[in-house]
Amino acid sequence: MRRVIVTIDRLTLKGVRYEDRHAVAQGLQEQLAALFAEPGMAERLVSLGDVPRLRVDSISSTGEATPRQVGSDAADGIAKGVGR
Repeated sequence: MRRVIVTIDRLTLKGVRYEDRHAVAQGLQEQLAALFAEPGMAERLVSLGDVPRLRVDSISSTGEATPRQVGSDAADGIAKGVGR
């Protein structure tokens, strides 16, 4: 089993209230942990090597989405960007 470390130095969020940033980060972290635990994902991440910048498509959430859900949606976009 390989160990993969993912570090996000900066995440740009437009349209998110400052006070919601921690809830967004929590949703992002939880969803990334779940997605990266999927079978075969570690191998895909390792095959990418060091990625200094990963640009993903814009995500959009409904107006009723919680900040945590926005983070989860962002994680889904990241996973899609690494070839999930």
